[in-house]
Amino acid sequence: MQAVTSTYRLQLRPDLLDLRLVRELAEYLQDLGVSHVYLSPVATAVDGSTHGYDVTDPTRVAAALGGRPALEALVADLRARGMGVVVDLVPNHVGVAAPEQNRWWWDVLRRGRDSPHADHFDIDWSRGRFEIPILGDDADALRLDLPDSGTHCPGAGPELVYHDHRFPVAPGTAGAGDDAARVHDRQAYELVPWRSARIGYRRFFTVDSLAALRQEDPVVFEATHREPATWFAEDLVDGVRVDHPDGLADPAGYLTRLRSILGPRRWLVIEKVLGAGERLDPSLPIDGTTGYDALAEFGGVFVDPAGEAPLTRLHLNRTGNRGDAAALADATVVAKREVLWGGLKPEVDRLVEAIRRDCGIRGGTAPLADALIETDALIETVARIPVYRTDYATTAGVLTTAIGETAAARPDLAASIAALAGAAAAGGEAATRLQQLCGAAAAKAVEDRLFYRTARLISLQEVGGDPGRFAIPVPQFHQQQAERARLWPAAMTTLSTHDTKRGEDVRARISVLSQVAELWARSVDDWEHSTPSPDPTTGLLLWQTMFGVWPADGEPTSALRRRLHEYATKAVREAAVHTDWVSVDEAYEARVRDWIDAVLRGPAARSMSALVRRLTVHGRMNSVGQKLLQLTGPGIPDVYQGTELWEDSLVDPDNRRPVGFEVRRRLLARLDPGTAVDESAKLLVVRESLRLRRERPGCFVGGSYTPVVADGPSARHLVGFRRGEEVIALAVRLSVSLFGQGWADTSVLLPPGRWTDRLTGTVYRGRVDLATLFARRPVALLTLS
Repeated sequence: MQAVTSTYRLQLRPDLLDLRLVRELAEYLQDLGVSHVYLSPVATAVDGSTHGYDVTDPTRVAAALGGRPALEALVADLRARGMGVVVDLVPNHVGVAAPEQNRWWWDVLRRGRDSPHADHFDIDWSRGRFEIPILGDDADALRLDLPDSGTHCPGAGPELVYHDHRFPVAPGTAGAGDDAARVHDRQAYELVPWRSARIGYRRFFTVDSLAALRQEDPVVFEATHREPATWFAEDLVDGVRVDHPDGLADPAGYLTRLRSILGPRRWLVIEKVLGAGERLDPSLPIDGTTGYDALAEFGGVFVDPAGEAPLTRLHLNRTGNRGDAAALADATVVAKREVLWGGLKPEVDRLVEAIRRDCGIRGGTAPLADALIETDALIETVARIPVYRTDYATTAGVLTTAIGETAAARPDLAASIAALAGAAAAGGEAATRLQQLCGAAAAKAVEDRLFYRTARLISLQEVGGDPGRFAIPVPQFHQQQAERARLWPAAMTTLSTHDTKRGEDVRARISVLSQVAELWARSVDDWEHSTPSPDPTTGLLLWQTMFGVWPADGEPTSALRRRLHEYATKAVREAAVHTDWVSVDEAYEARVRDWIDAVLRGPAARSMSALVRRLTVHGRMNSVGQKLLQLTGPGIPDVYQGTELWEDSLVDPDNRRPVGFEVRRRLLARLDPGTAVDESAKLLVVRESLRLRRERPGCFVGGSYTPVVADGPSARHLVGFRRGEEVIALAVRLSVSLFGQGWADTSVLLPPGRWTDRLTGTVYRGRVDLATLFARRPVALLTLS
């Protein structure tokens, strides 16, 4: 087993990057300093999947990616280079968009509760048949295909067909002369309109094509982990990342079982989104989270607190609300109510029924009025829960507080709130479903809705972020890193993932606006005067987005126009104010696209270009600074594919674009600390940081963390730390005002010894002026020699 010192995330796709092609990158990643290749899910997924999270067969490595032989060959190649593999596991759900590709799901559809896989899925059998939302306005297009009809029948039996969708028919329920409607009525499933809000199985959030699994059942756990267990037993894989464990019935129990097949030393991190102030439960048998909490810290320390008041005024003047912590708290409750009454209503209804059963009150035939009151009480309570789950040791009391707040705010719901509290305390089905619902509500309401409805400073609006907290003071940053070094030294840290709303360099440039907030406010006022946006909030969101991705050398391209159109469409639908994914307002969306086009060809574009040319250098200073701190700070750093160079990715699928590895190979081959220019400055920081981690692992995982503080009038522009006794990382922050005043007599006292900057080759001793230290680069990586 290879020790993990860093990871490089690769997004596998059969059409772009399979396991065989990854082998061709091994030499480059080795030269970069990476210890482990971190692979997106490798199990068999829906044909043509671009991400792999819609697994259809967890028992096989995807043939489309090269299969098990390709995985073994890749591991052998990496091991020969002193490297290893980390793999993403998806325990919460499987893909059911094409039922014929998922043999477990197909068998359940065909045989109903008699299927040996019926308990694999969290299906609601209470009404006898379970609903599958798939039909459009042309439900009469459903037809019956029989084996002798000359049509294709994957299951070698009768099938119900609706456009490209195929569904099996139970034995003995179809024959010559039967029509599709009668045959459909005899099945264990019921095909219903996709807009009906009827669904008979638990999903991943609101994604109908991802059916949840019951990992709490040992049979299901064994079936879904049979293949991964062989990876660990045969020492193919050195670690795993677990996707969305909060969706499971019992995350702690699942992780304990997973740890038992991983062994005590293999690396295990989980995609856990922590709420504001939430701490990771130390009793979990894991090494930490996948790093959304770290992302917020490394970005937040480069935000200027002086920009909060002007940007708050701009938001208030444009939208009518301040966009601050108080406004966001109120807006969060509103957004949660919306998604709970909307896309998550099937999960709410099922939970209400479970509450009734667990409390022994009123059966399924309760009057509508009673049902409405109970639903209202549940939704009001869940809307006040600020974390994904309340059943971890570190979140004990959160549910109690939410129940108390709801009872105080809605005394008319006292009886229903008491029933909810009783069911939660009983620890049965209702308590489990309540926890699963909390996470789905937080994700859909906050990350996928609220973060598109507010725009004070959008670089803070990231998964796991808290945009109500405007900036992170340097002392607080140091405390956060010291805590990670002490409690979670092997947690993953990251700046970009396949799920981030904006790439790290885009966020870094947008954060510069906190340093020029008054200038930004005047610019927005000018642009809105010449090219008014469709609505104020969308305007603020998209002005910042355009600033974040605008070409540093001037004119926007047709490719950027297309990307902005795609991003804007997703943003306004996620916001769900003027349009959404279910009820598309094509006229509004066209106005947004037309407005973007008007910006790109009008006077605002010239003004934007001038502003970007002026501030790009500061964005890159932010970017390379946060990169150095992440790569050398406490935890195991991950580099998302391609981010070793400047890049301008937005939310998926934009951030899953092909990566130009050949360009990166050429740059790396000729990279020299003495001559590296702006184009390769970030690459130099990544290479030297990762190589240093590999060379001196004792300074990092398990190594001490000591803040480095400057002396002098510009001391606030430095953030840095020492790792162990031999490494110091330093970065410039808030560079706009620094350019005006300079470092003056600000200096830093180095510990005794000879310190060499790996980014320039310069040697330092004793007290060093920061003007000298940062004369060539806005970062320094010093090693004791």
